[in-house]
Amino acid sequence: MSPNPEMAKLHAAIAAPLDDKLYHLDPDEVAFYKQKTGIDDEAALKEHIVQIQREAYQVFPYICIRWFSFTKVKIARHPAYNQLLKLGKERNSALFIDVGCCFGNDIRKAVADGFPAKNCIGTDLEGAFWHLGYRLFKDTPESFPVPFLQGDILNPSFLDPSPLLARVERPHPDLTSLTTLTPLVGQLTAIHASMLFHLFPEQQQLKLAGALAALLAPTPGAMIFGWHVGDTEKGFIKGATLPNGEPLPMFCHSAESWKEMWDGEVFEKGTVEVKAELQKLEAPPGVVPNGAQFWQLIWSVTRL
Repeated sequence: MSPNPEMAKLHAAIAAPLDDKLYHLDPDEVAFYKQKTGIDDEAALKEHIVQIQREAYQVFPYICIRWFSFTKVKIARHPAYNQLLKLGKERNSALFIDVGCCFGNDIRKAVADGFPAKNCIGTDLEGAFWHLGYRLFKDTPESFPVPFLQGDILNPSFLDPSPLLARVERPHPDLTSLTTLTPLVGQLTAIHASMLFHLFPEQQQLKLAGALAALLAPTPGAMIFGWHVGDTEKGFIKGATLPNGEPLPMFCHSAESWKEMWDGEVFEKGTVEVKAELQKLEAPPGVVPNGAQFWQLIWSVTRL
């Protein structure tokens, strides 16, 4: 997904030297990374992750990379996570995609917790992060056979969200043979999209939501879920500025406006259940512009 050019400039403008003092894994994350990498010594594990961080920062200096947000497995703490695992267990044909998957840590967590790897796929604008994921987790395309597609989900050559495709009943495609997302229109049982929407202005957020909706299967229980930066009121984020003093060009939805967008604009009103709540976004001390309070919008959209 091509991010808002102003947001891309923002990440580049406020890129700061990396600081391994920002590294922090909670006990569950330590256990997950030890199990996945085979590195039992915590100092060695930190050294390994910090080296991957350095390489990823050269690909693009996203703030989430500097903050070590890429190491988190927040998907497992999402209120909809257990429903995701239930779909994978109870529906043999349930397909799961992680949009904006970066290194693939959330897919790996879902697979480790029981979602069938053969029914998963990841996509991102930048494939270099996915390939760094093999290094991060010390696995390979053979040992972790989840396919990945690099592309811009807002580009119709990568995803044609034609509603006609969604109404045609057809067998699931072979995920390993795909070169675009178009064959998956109307096929996905679960879609995860985190740390993604806040990269776009308002109208592109609506367009992105429509693209995800086009991918969703027309069956009750099919869901889209994730989290990103939100605010208490719809509009540009309050109280945060760029280094030059200009306002931070980040458009945020409130919980109320987010619900209204999905239930009534993206989907016909009354056909989905939308849950959305704001929680304080904890960032490392000293790294939030002007000490502003950031909020995370945690949400799910489920077909009725």
